[in-house]
Amino acid sequence: MPEFIPNKATICVVNFKTHDFTKLCLRSVRKFTDYPYEVLVVDNDSRDESLEYLKSLPWIRLIEREDKDGNLRGSPAFSSALDIGLKNCNTEYFVTLHSDTFVLKNEWLTTLINYFNSDKQTACVGSGKIELSPAWQNSIKKATDFKTIKRKLLKEPDPLGMHRYYNRTICAVYRTDILIKENLAFEMWDKEGLTVGKKLYFELVDKGYKTVELPEKKMRQLIVHLAHATQVINPNDFKIRKKTVNKIHSNIKKVMANDLIKQILEDDSLDK
Repeated sequence: MPEFIPNKATICVVNFKTHDFTKLCLRSVRKFTDYPYEVLVVDNDSRDESLEYLKSLPWIRLIEREDKDGNLRGSPAFSSALDIGLKNCNTEYFVTLHSDTFVLKNEWLTTLINYFNSDKQTACVGSGKIELSPAWQNSIKKATDFKTIKRKLLKEPDPLGMHRYYNRTICAVYRTDILIKENLAFEMWDKEGLTVGKKLYFELVDKGYKTVELPEKKMRQLIVHLAHATQVINPNDFKIRKKTVNKIHSNIKKVMANDLIKQILEDDSLDK
């Protein structure tokens, strides 16, 4: 097994036609990351201004993919791009960060890596869904989740199999050597409802590795995630429900109006 550079992380971002989001994501990483790192961006044949922007950045490693078969769309393309990133990772930690995920706080990466606590059996640190809705709305949603309430009243066990909890690739940190040693990949199962990184996470847990599952509240202090934003701004490449489109456009407007977000977007020095 290859040697990995200790006390350093590779932050992998996958880009597909998300110019403003990718710019904001990368600039926020540059602004708020104190832990030793490098950024690896895998572009899924965007052929647009986002790719031109990436080519202008001297401080990232860029891998360009050519869509020869017309398959570089959607979650399978995203998962295969992360696998390319992992194969090109030579650092102790491998970090997945969606291009529509933006860092909000200094020492975000140090905070996440500290959860490993030097335990070589801890393989992953992350969290579940990161909702943009206010905390009170999320509380109401959980309180009215009748399936969960019924399960608890009947003292039934938590879901197993494909319905188990898993750390999302929205923002997650992995020990590179464990993923390589166990020959794990971000590729998806050919089953409905299994998203990117879910199979990998289940395999880590089933093999006996420890994982850290952060509460949504803690992760929201470090990042903000515009779920489904890539699909919404590229309607010709993705199918998405109108109700979801309206919700995501509202979320995009709210996030982009934030003063911190506007400051990062206006700071061109973060590209140099």
